[in-house]
Amino acid sequence: MRLFLLLALLALSPAAVAQEAGGTITTENSAQLDAAIAIRIREILGELDNYEDVTVTVNEGVVTLRGTTTSAIEATDLDPLASRVQGVVAVRNQVTETTDIGRRLDPAIERFRTRIDQFIVFLPLALIAATAFALVVLIGFALARLRQPWERLAPNAFIAEIYRQLLRIAFVIFGIVIALDIVNATALLSTILGAAGIIGLALGFAVRDTVENFIASVMLSFRQPFRPNDTVEINGDVGKVIRLTSRATILLSFDGNHIRIPNATVFKSRIINYSQNAERRFMFSIMVERDADLQAARSLVAATVQQLPFIIDEPAAQTWIEALHPEGIELVVTGWVDQNETSIVRAKGEALRQVKLAIQAAGVVIPDATQAIQLQRGTPLPVAEPLESTDVEAVEASEDASLERIVDAERDMEAAEDLLREDSLKE
Repeated sequence: MRLFLLLALLALSPAAVAQEAGGTITTENSAQLDAAIAIRIREILGELDNYEDVTVTVNEGVVTLRGTTTSAIEATDLDPLASRVQGVVAVRNQVTETTDIGRRLDPAIERFRTRIDQFIVFLPLALIAATAFALVVLIGFALARLRQPWERLAPNAFIAEIYRQLLRIAFVIFGIVIALDIVNATALLSTILGAAGIIGLALGFAVRDTVENFIASVMLSFRQPFRPNDTVEINGDVGKVIRLTSRATILLSFDGNHIRIPNATVFKSRIINYSQNAERRFMFSIMVERDADLQAARSLVAATVQQLPFIIDEPAAQTWIEALHPEGIELVVTGWVDQNETSIVRAKGEALRQVKLAIQAAGVVIPDATQAIQLQRGTPLPVAEPLESTDVEAVEASEDASLERIVDAERDMEAAEDLLREDSLKE
C-alpha cells in the first residue's frame, strides 16, 4: 500500500524529488511534517490523563495510535482529537482498553478524592446555609404558634390553622431561597419549583374531589348558612346539624341516623334552614260537602285554629278554598307556631283534629269518597258512635329537645373537629 502511494505521487509530480523552489514539497519535507504532527499529538496527549501508554507514529500524514487506556470511551475520543491536528490525513486507532484492574480503578479513586476535597471546601458554606435555613424556619413556626393574631383574623379554628400552615410554608420557601443563595445555587430554585408545580398538578387531578371538599369547607366556614342544632334540608336530606368538618357536613335525621353530605355538595346545593326564624307555618287540607256554607266554614276553621293556645297571633291563621273535587270542596288551612316551644308536626295534627271536631259540631259534613259494601244477615247490630275529647292536647317540642340533647352530646365528644362557631358571620 505504501509503495502504491509512493508510485502515485511520483507519477503525479515528476519533480517531487527536486529542490524546494516555488513551494514544491520534497520527501524530506514530508518526513519533517510527519515528525511535527507526531510531536504535536504527543504534546496534546501529555497534557491529558490516562494516555501515558499511548504511542504515536505518523507516516505520510497517516497517524497510527497504539497502546491501552483505562476505558473504551477514552480510546474512542482519540480519533477526533488526532484529526484536528493540521496535516493529518487519516487516523488509525489501535488503542484498546486495558485489563489491569489497578489502572482501571485509579480514575475512580482520583474522582472520589476530588469529590472529598470539594466537599471539604463546600462544607463550611453548607453549614452556614443550613443554619440560615433553620433560623428562618424557626422564626416562621414561632409566629405560627401565636394565638391572638390568627384567632382575631380567622372566623374559626379551622381557618386559623390554615393561616398558620400558609405562614409555615412561606417561611420554609423563604429559607430555601436564602440557603440556595448562600451556596450560589439559586438556579436550582426554578428546577425545584417546576418539579413541585408538575407534582402539584398531578396530585390535584388525583385528589380533585378531596380538594373540592376542602375548598368548600373553607367557604362554608367563612359564611355559615346554618348553626349546630339547626333543622335544615340539604339535597333532599332533612335533619339537625351536628357539625361541619373539613370533609363533610353531618346531620342527625329525625329517625336518629347520621347523614354525611360532602361539603362540595352542600356548597352547591339548595339549602333550606327551617330554624332561621322561630315562627314556622304548618299547612293541611280538609274536605267539606258541596252544599256547605263555604264562607261560614272558612271563618269557623280559621277561628278554630287561631284560638288554639299554641298558635301565635302574627301571622294569623288563614283558610282558603283550594279546589273543587267530585267528592266535595277542598279547604287549605294554615297556622303559625313558635317552633322553639312547639312541635310543628304535633301542632299540625292537633289543629287538624280540632278543625274536624268544629266542622262536625257545626253540622257540616266531611265527605267520604270511599265505597263500602255491607252484607247483612238478619238484624244489624247498632254501632255506638265514639265520643272524642275536645280538649286541646299539649304540643310541646319535646321530641326536638331530645334530638338537640343528642346533637349536643355528640358535639361534646368531638368538638375539635367542628368548624361551626356561634360568633361567626351567618348567611
